[in-house]
Amino acid sequence: MRRIILVVLGGLAAAACHRAPATPRASASASALAAGDLRVCADPNNLPFTDKAGAGFDNAIAELVARELGARVSYVWHPERHGFLRETLNAGRCDVVLGVPAATGQLLTTRPYYRSGYVFVQRRGDRHGAPVRSFDDPRLARLRVGIHVIGDDYNSLPPGVALARRGIVKNVVGYSIYGNYDRPSPPADLIRAVERGDVDVAIAWGPLAGYFAKRSTVPLALTPVPAGGAGGAAQFVYDIAAGVRRGDTAMRARVDGALARRHAQVEAILAQYGVPTRSGAGEPLTAGTAARAPREEVAICDCD
Repeated sequence: MRRIILVVLGGLAAAACHRAPATPRASASASALAAGDLRVCADPNNLPFTDKAGAGFDNAIAELVARELGARVSYVWHPERHGFLRETLNAGRCDVVLGVPAATGQLLTTRPYYRSGYVFVQRRGDRHGAPVRSFDDPRLARLRVGIHVIGDDYNSLPPGVALARRGIVKNVVGYSIYGNYDRPSPPADLIRAVERGDVDVAIAWGPLAGYFAKRSTVPLALTPVPAGGAGGAAQFVYDIAAGVRRGDTAMRARVDGALARRHAQVEAILAQYGVPTRSGAGEPLTAGTAARAPREEVAICDCD
């Protein structure tokens, strides 16, 4: 999963806070756009989402939005680690972040432009038989299971929570979502661990798994984690949107409209990158819904 999604999801249970009032920085986005720049905050080393060469699918979607708005993309590069939003978007250095959960209150978000979820990743046709399809599969108690973690906290993300509830701990291997930043796309280490046989099954964010599985020299099987199949409060399917600063309703409306008008091209980009999308609660962002009001700000945030 892209790091910003993981960091944001890890903070969704943070304490409630008051909505931030609009700030003078909200008008900075309009000035930049009027000058022909769509200023995008992005990680320079985080495929399949973004990288400095512009090879990620969110790079492609940003270019699509910019063309629709008659602008060019101007990137502010920053690793997606703790403080990413504080040091980029909320510092007024850039105006749009692609690929964030639509339910986060850290940002003012558009309607979702895709919906995806976690998947189980295994070597196709391995000796363990049929693919794992549920957290209640008894094989998870004895297989080597790989998951992403933030720091040393194995319960910081939904897969770790679901496994711990079932007492599946000792056979779980954590792979840092930050990883070694000197290497290309550090979060991909989890998928490569399945390729190498270091773990028997990984539980990974679908877009990440789909992209690297498509390019793997070892055939991999991806099986969707049921949206509500893990029990409790863990969530495994998310609506993904673009985000702007809280209070910047004008920029949100522009980006929201551009995404809606270019929905067919967005879907084509996602398919090209192997992103597994899901239908469900999130209303599809289409040209037919572009004129309807975007979702309201959410009051839950970690105020970073």
